[in-house]
Amino acid sequence: MTRFVTKAAALTAVVFPLVGTGLAGAQTQAVDEKTGPVSFANIASVRIGDEGRRGGALITETQRSPLLPGQSKLGTDRVSVPKDDGERATFGGHYQIDLGRYSASQDPYPPGVASRDHNVVAALQATTVPTAVAETNYALRDNWQGGAKPADNTVLVLEGAKTAVDCTGPAKLSGTSSVTRLWVRQGGALGIVPMPGGTDGLQLKNLRLGPPGDITGADRETTLSDLKLTRVAAFDQLIRQDGWRGGDYTAVAGWRAEITTHVKDAQGAALQDVRTTIVLGGVSCSVPKGFVAKAAGPTGGTTATQAAVPTQVPAGYLGAAAPDTGSDGSRVPFGIGLLFGGVFFAAVALLLGKRRKTGTD
Repeated sequence: MTRFVTKAAALTAVVFPLVGTGLAGAQTQAVDEKTGPVSFANIASVRIGDEGRRGGALITETQRSPLLPGQSKLGTDRVSVPKDDGERATFGGHYQIDLGRYSASQDPYPPGVASRDHNVVAALQATTVPTAVAETNYALRDNWQGGAKPADNTVLVLEGAKTAVDCTGPAKLSGTSSVTRLWVRQGGALGIVPMPGGTDGLQLKNLRLGPPGDITGADRETTLSDLKLTRVAAFDQLIRQDGWRGGDYTAVAGWRAEITTHVKDAQGAALQDVRTTIVLGGVSCSVPKGFVAKAAGPTGGTTATQAAVPTQVPAGYLGAAAPDTGSDGSRVPFGIGLLFGGVFFAAVALLLGKRRKTGTD
């Protein structure tokens, strides 16, 4: 068993156009790519370790609104995180986030939660108002637990989760995060837990949830995690790529799960704490100073032509270099997951991982 490594990476991006975005309305003047109204939508992203120190982030495909009225929608092939072996290496190998349709044999949800497609869209309305929405059922599994069925490893479920933003104007911004039911595994079984409203978060301790990746000497029986679940309330609380920008006025929404795993050995001795942050349904919209929405055109107006602008930021890995904390100087490569399934940003990442010293805190 190898140690779970949380080291950093550098990411460089090159812009290419993405075709195939649906368009509507009579708008012929494109909005400014760098300062104009814009929205973004991301279904799930993960940061391992403390931001700015050790660790990095696996960020799934992020939809961006086009420069002319239309929308960018996440494809249905994204049904889980990780999606492939590259993402699995970056994510650590233990956790899995289910967020789309599933087969009966791979059902990760409690009874009564139906299989469904996700709906993740970033749009520019005919009025040039940017909007975004992300809605689906989310399930977080810890496959390290070794359950007989996928649902046996599920720790957290957000049923009927929906996040949405609307930037009608500088004085009319809205961001909402809602959920039909919240399920958490406590005391051996998944049960419904009330989610506080407003800005109040849910905090639970000693959940049967291990670290996201292998740590030498870690024991399933003694290793437990604390969970804090809150609504995203600020732009900096999103986990995002460099291409995901704000504006003079920005609205945000999303669900943010902060997990602190207290890793122990079979004798109960502390090995280390691992912090994992997950943002589900992260969305934002922004408008510049002086923005005024345009009047909606008559039905059946001329269809706009797509400007050459990327409307999807690819999945990738971001991070910052960490100081050397071990004693033997050995280094272990850490995986990186980058998707190149369409024509969009090309990313090149250089990543070194370093094994953390095992010992009591």
